[in-house]
Amino acid sequence: MEAAVPEPSLSLGAVALVVLVIYLLVLLSLGVIGYLRSRNTEEDFYLAGRGQGMLVTVMTIMATFFSSAAILGIPGQVYKEGTAFMLFAMNLPCAGACIYLLGSKIRRIGRRRSYVTQGDMISEYYGDSPVLRLLVALIGFLYVLPYVIMQIKAGGYLAQVMFPETRPLTFLGRTYGAFELGASALSLVTMVYVLIGGMRSVAWTDVLQGFLLILGMVLASFATIKSLGGFGGFFEKVRDLPPEALALPGPSGIFGPWKLMTICLFASVGSLVQPAQWIRLYAARDDQTLKRSALIFSIVLPACFLFGIMIVALGGRVLYPPLVETAADGGVSVLAHPYIGETDQVVIVMVKDQLPAILGSLGVVLVAVILIAVLAASMSTADSNLHALSAVFTRDVYDRLLRPKSSERERAWVGRIAIVTATLLALWLVNQGHHNEEFKPLKLIADLMFAAIAFSTQLLPATIDMLFIRKGTKAGVMSGMVAGIFVVFLSTPFIPDGVKSALGPVFHFAKTGFTYLDLGCAGFLVNVVVFAAVSVFTPKLDSARVQSLAKDMR
Repeated sequence: MEAAVPEPSLSLGAVALVVLVIYLLVLLSLGVIGYLRSRNTEEDFYLAGRGQGMLVTVMTIMATFFSSAAILGIPGQVYKEGTAFMLFAMNLPCAGACIYLLGSKIRRIGRRRSYVTQGDMISEYYGDSPVLRLLVALIGFLYVLPYVIMQIKAGGYLAQVMFPETRPLTFLGRTYGAFELGASALSLVTMVYVLIGGMRSVAWTDVLQGFLLILGMVLASFATIKSLGGFGGFFEKVRDLPPEALALPGPSGIFGPWKLMTICLFASVGSLVQPAQWIRLYAARDDQTLKRSALIFSIVLPACFLFGIMIVALGGRVLYPPLVETAADGGVSVLAHPYIGETDQVVIVMVKDQLPAILGSLGVVLVAVILIAVLAASMSTADSNLHALSAVFTRDVYDRLLRPKSSERERAWVGRIAIVTATLLALWLVNQGHHNEEFKPLKLIADLMFAAIAFSTQLLPATIDMLFIRKGTKAGVMSGMVAGIFVVFLSTPFIPDGVKSALGPVFHFAKTGFTYLDLGCAGFLVNVVVFAAVSVFTPKLDSARVQSLAKDMR
């Protein structure tokens, strides 16, 4: 079924501006309150005194999971691939199970040994090697930077949607349109409240942003179902979609059972052991807080995902069917309907078209609220990752390698400088990519969403070994990480063509593996094999250190 292309989308004008200003003022107010409640210590800035309760813990974990990629990019995949990619929602219960099984052990050790980052725990257990600490920090950076850039980029696109009639502003010889102004505003506000309030401000704003996300998903789902004639009409029209959109491996044929299963498992685990989520495990008040948060997370977020934005994506596929093209080599490309423009814009187009048609003026206000919810998804991930990047750089690089005798006050200022530097660098990259489509660092960002998670997944073998097995060695864990990182890099354009040719069968074997397995899973398997093999032939860890960690977990 293809609907007639509607008139150009409405301009939200003053309504969007009022809602946006209120939202940003509330965020800044929470940042100020967080500053007033904070203590001038490193532990307070990064972990809010390790005293976060259940509501704050569950909402900040949920908000950090739901980035702009999740609320725009994943629905775009459902729009392209149909019900096949809806199975991706199963990664959320897997993530909840990981929080339940791993979180309390990590929190307990972190509290007893005053850990702040992943590097603190991993490097101390395996012998506090500077090289190992740098490897852990590198994996953190490879996860954080693409995610911060994606969120800023999403802020620019939302500004274009909300304020399409914005007049360009010329400053220092350069013209700034709605995209540049929106990206800059998101960056500035996020940077300010992270700087002044640290973890406390980040977590409190995540509570607000988490509720906005849930509200936005519910409203968008309501608009979609209503526009298709209620639940009966919705399911009737979905049933009439092409058969390939209702079964694996989807229209493009790339999401087979094994690939989807490994994506669900390793996307969840990779998103849990990344720096921002690991810090949230340290910050929880007690074990019960984490376990209850894990249960709530496992129920609420999958329900919102399946019955919220995924319904919107399927509704978009009904109203604006994508274009399926078959290449000469038999490959299939799925392109967005011309009215949608880009697949990841399906949620925005649906709510802008359907809510005002159903609810009139109230619908215009609700559209503004939903777009603010999408903005909240961007900011809640950007703030968490900027905060985590600051902790990783300060603790794992500056304090341990550059200035080991630095004072706590000095490290606090270095952490704030790292936040400003990372924000400005990410904003510069976003603006460069917006004006130059061939600018490679930005061209890779969409493709690196899962690659970023795959990089983070390379911390999983060390984590499992520390918490449960305790048989690995320092040389083994470093060798495994290097091998896993290399495998993930093989999937990205960072590897020059000459190197790929030199690798020959190795590269083609890896490329074949990526067809059937999630990228993180492929890197994890190689990591585990190398980790285990090297650990057999290298000196074992000091037994007293191993027993000490086991004792601190009890």
